[in-house]
Amino acid sequence: MTDAAAPISRPVLADRIVAKSWTTDALLVLGGVAVTAASAQVQVPMWPVPITGQTLAVLLVGASLGARRGALSMLTYLVLGVAGLPIFAEFSGGPLTVAGPSFGFILGFVPAAAAVGWLSQRDWDKKWLLSAAAFFLAGLIPFATGLPYMAVVLGHLGVDNSLGNVLALGVYPFIVGGVAKWLIAASALPLAWRGLERLGR
Repeated sequence: MTDAAAPISRPVLADRIVAKSWTTDALLVLGGVAVTAASAQVQVPMWPVPITGQTLAVLLVGASLGARRGALSMLTYLVLGVAGLPIFAEFSGGPLTVAGPSFGFILGFVPAAAAVGWLSQRDWDKKWLLSAAAFFLAGLIPFATGLPYMAVVLGHLGVDNSLGNVLALGVYPFIVGGVAKWLIAASALPLAWRGLERLGR
C-alpha cells in the first residue's frame, strides 16, 4: 500500500492522555456512557423532547474517543437504556422508551459521535474554525433522525405532526441552547489540545 493510499488514523484526544489498549478502550467507552447519562439529567423538562446536556456530551465523547469508540459508546448507552437502566432523561429507561417521541434523537447519537470522531481523527478538533464546522455538522445528525421519528410518534398519539408543529416542538426551543452547546464543544477541544501541547504530551 502506498503512502497516498494509507488510511488516516491520527490519535484523538483520548489517545494522547492514556495508553491505547483493549482495557483502556473499554473503560473509555463506558466512561462515555457515564458522561452522557449524567448529562441527560441536566435538563429543562419539556414535552415531547426535554432540553438536556446530552448532545454536548455526545459530541465531546465522539470527538475525544474517535469514530469507532465514540459510536460504540453511544450504542452502548442506547442499548443499556432500552434494556432498563435509568440513564435517559429524567432517569428513564426500558423498552417502552422506544415508543417515546424523543427516542429518535437518541438513535442519532450513534452516527453523530461517529461523524465528529471521524473528523477529529483528521485533526478537525485542533483548530477552532474546523472544530466549529465539525461540531455543527455532527450536531445536525440527531435532528435528522429525531424529527421524522417524533413526527411518526406524534401522529400515532393523535397530535398534530405537521412540519410546522414538528419544528415548533423539536427545533425552535433548542436553538439558543444548541448554539451555546455548539460553541462550548467547538472551543473545548482546541483548548484541550493546546493544554496538552503545553504539558509536552
